[in-house]
Amino acid sequence: MENLPAAAATAQNLSVTGDLRLHEFSSRVFYNTRMLRVWLPPGYGDAGNEGRKYPVFYLNDGQNLFDRATAFAGVEWQVDETADRLIRESKIQPLILVGIDNAQKERIREFLPYRSIYPPVLRPQGQKYLKFLLDEVVPFVRQRYRIAGGAENTGLGGSSLGAVISLFTVMERPGIFGRLLLESPSLYISSRQLLKQSRAFREWPQRIFLAVGTCETSDAGRSLEVVDDVRHLQRILQRSGLWENRLRVRIEEGATHNEAAWAARFPEALEFLFHT
Repeated sequence: MENLPAAAATAQNLSVTGDLRLHEFSSRVFYNTRMLRVWLPPGYGDAGNEGRKYPVFYLNDGQNLFDRATAFAGVEWQVDETADRLIRESKIQPLILVGIDNAQKERIREFLPYRSIYPPVLRPQGQKYLKFLLDEVVPFVRQRYRIAGGAENTGLGGSSLGAVISLFTVMERPGIFGRLLLESPSLYISSRQLLKQSRAFREWPQRIFLAVGTCETSDAGRSLEVVDDVRHLQRILQRSGLWENRLRVRIEEGATHNEAAWAARFPEALEFLFHT
């Protein structure tokens, strides 16, 4: 499935901190090609660490994470700078970050697990995305990098619809991802079906970071509904036994629905999910 040599291309870009490997990845599930962006922690290539295995954090919308040249509106999440700093400060354990680029015009269909009126999607492919992620992407990364096993060493996350498919994934395939990041989740989709499904679910990841801004849309009433949905999910998680040691919720006053807001909250999210 890899179209590049075994030694993947390395990003040479002033907006990228550290060792970022680029893999042009062809999917047999979707019959399309996208980039996988694998960031390696400081010391990964040192001789003294050649037997060491690392936790891994898979993040959707990979083109927005590391590089402003590929990020939406030129604003990146700065996950490489954040991870590098927190590792060097010994606030988190060294880990590998995997950015999975979205499929651009097919992004909405891939990230939606159910039919939807708004956005209008009659043939959602969220179920296929699970197969793509678990049967293609995860094995590809494990074959090429030193990945530690177990849900406690495996994270998944995203923003907006990328958070939707992340939430859907952990409920459909419990026990694989022990760390979950949900930024500005679009819980309104498909008549709030994800919230309905969440009520009966109990096998939640060990730690979840859930966040939203109070100005997610330009309409104040609509933004309030978005926040209310996040509060609803918070109550569901708390009723399942997730309290402060396992659940961190941030309702950020004035924050909007964009990469700048998600970048600003990422340091707290990463430290909570993967603290030493």
